[in-house]
Amino acid sequence: MHKEFLMGNEAIALGALAAGVNLVAGYPGTPSTEVLETVAKRCGGRAYVEWSINEKAAMEVAAGAAYAGARAMVTMKQVGLNVASDPLMSLEYIGVKGGMVVLVADDPGPISSQTEQDTRTFGMFSKVPVFDPSSVSDAYEMIQEAFEVSEKYGTPVIFRATTRVDHGYEALEVRDAEEYKVCKPEGFVKDPSRWVIFPKLSVKNHALIEKRNEGLSDVFSEYPRNVIRWEKGIASEAQGEKKMEARCENGSEAGCKKGIATHGANYGYVLDSVGGLKLRVLRVATPFPFPEKLALEFLSGLEEVLCVEELDPVIERALTYVCGKYGLSVKIRGKKTGDLPLSGENTPEIVAAAIARFLQDGGAGELADKDASIGNATAGGIAEMKLPEPPALPVRPPVLCAGCPHRASFYAVKMAMKGRKTIYCGDIGCYTLGNAQPLDMCDTCLCMGAGIGIAQGVYHTEPDTKCFAFVGDSTFFASGITETINAFYNQAEMTLVILDNSTTAMTGHQPHPGTGRTVMGQVVEKVSMEKVLRAIGLTVVETVDPLDYKLSVETVKRVAEEPGVKAIIFRSPCIALTKPSGRSIVNLEKCIACGKCIRELGCPALVLGEDGKKAKIDTSLCTGCTLCEQICPVGAISGGSKNDTQTVEKTMAETNERKAFEEKKAEQGGKKDE
Repeated sequence: MHKEFLMGNEAIALGALAAGVNLVAGYPGTPSTEVLETVAKRCGGRAYVEWSINEKAAMEVAAGAAYAGARAMVTMKQVGLNVASDPLMSLEYIGVKGGMVVLVADDPGPISSQTEQDTRTFGMFSKVPVFDPSSVSDAYEMIQEAFEVSEKYGTPVIFRATTRVDHGYEALEVRDAEEYKVCKPEGFVKDPSRWVIFPKLSVKNHALIEKRNEGLSDVFSEYPRNVIRWEKGIASEAQGEKKMEARCENGSEAGCKKGIATHGANYGYVLDSVGGLKLRVLRVATPFPFPEKLALEFLSGLEEVLCVEELDPVIERALTYVCGKYGLSVKIRGKKTGDLPLSGENTPEIVAAAIARFLQDGGAGELADKDASIGNATAGGIAEMKLPEPPALPVRPPVLCAGCPHRASFYAVKMAMKGRKTIYCGDIGCYTLGNAQPLDMCDTCLCMGAGIGIAQGVYHTEPDTKCFAFVGDSTFFASGITETINAFYNQAEMTLVILDNSTTAMTGHQPHPGTGRTVMGQVVEKVSMEKVLRAIGLTVVETVDPLDYKLSVETVKRVAEEPGVKAIIFRSPCIALTKPSGRSIVNLEKCIACGKCIRELGCPALVLGEDGKKAKIDTSLCTGCTLCEQICPVGAISGGSKNDTQTVEKTMAETNERKAFEEKKAEQGGKKDE
């Protein structure tokens, strides 16, 4: 054993390695991404690791490994679970041979997602057991226990962490590599009666699943991380200590008439708030199957319970059910009674205020305004104090980076289609920021790949509308190919615009099939988007550098007039990975203060000068992309330097192992890059 200061996702990864994981597959998505990346860095050849093209593919790859007896893990964020839900729902009916953990990182807030989804609810819907860690050290140990439960009961299990656990940090004891469990897969054993899902098998296994989950409820009631706490200065548990103190018995504690039920990161908030108060606390680490017997023990002798949770009232509903089933007259409070917010991420302040109101009143709680008194728990009771108003934070709306090639792509399309009836269907990625003024180039955004389908729907409804669908290179591989096939097959008329910056920029620059490398650093053949599109049947596929403004506008005008489905690939590397050497500057003598560069591009490097009229370039932000130079009507801007082929090749060589890169180039023998 040794001690490390770890991010939650790193701890989960090391816990999976300690559990003997053989295969990890996933698709990048904040806040889950670092789990797979850490396994890739730290596995030392013990596991196979891949970024799959989407979550569905990752789920199926992991299932295949688990069929063969391997311990497998698949990683994603909560919206990725929507993509993977098809195989997961069926997989629960089939089961697994090796342990299989589905790591789903929920994003209360949401901080970087389209939706607020509670995977605990999905676990109940899919009948898949769910583990819900409360801290970094908790996650390290629980991921290992999740593998054990999965393997013992032959079922995939969901490991539901949230942003505050995923991205929290803690110093904890972790196992040395030589202490890792060694899992030697038996291999796949043919048995159609087990592995082939027919209706007869589904009916049989459905009944077995229900019976198993009923038994797991009892097992989880004894699970040491599901615990009843008699709170009296025991906040050490929130810091990750494994020691479990004795549970209180049947409400015999003097004055213990109120309790709090909680889970996840909220458990730490509760412990920090209640201090040494006479209060019973239930921590639910396995929300499904719900530990009913433990809950009954917790409720016995209480009059009121406050459920502190995010996002859905999962514990609140479960305790209400237990009260009804066993005839208990305990008032259950939480989201449904207005004591906690119905949406959004809980904070320590929100939790403290809710507990203060809960302990002070005996009736229904009412949410305080954001500026209301914050409840502060102390050993002597609850004291309210008015916090001073913090200074207003500066407004910093998210924008495309200075020099981002996506800005040039959007602007070229906007100028080419000016005055035409056009819809611009966006997608999920950095380029969603194309919706911001002054570009205003994202009319719709739903989920990954959906822009291509939405453009088809608009065309079939309004054939006189010019329909554009924007998609990133990584998203094209993840979910754009099937939508493009649908458009071609069903004879839609639309222009597909692929914004190829040669990385998965939004989630931290992960590789994908078009980058020519894997997460393990292997240099592989790139999957050519041009060839894929032509194989689908598209005859018009144009590739252009978006930073060549004139050529880009001409290309868009020409391609948009072609019938059927056609594609433009705007290809230029992400500015965060390739740094040009030049910087643009404004010649103040030539500048006529027209404001076109600032007004039309919205580049953060372009600002008004000291006179408040003429343009000025912040050289600390400028990347020299030259777009502003190309649109200036009087040629007052110069000095930029676009990325050339040598710059891109150099960056690729530095990103990959240099030796492997050069060997691959030599093998190709100067073959022309598609």
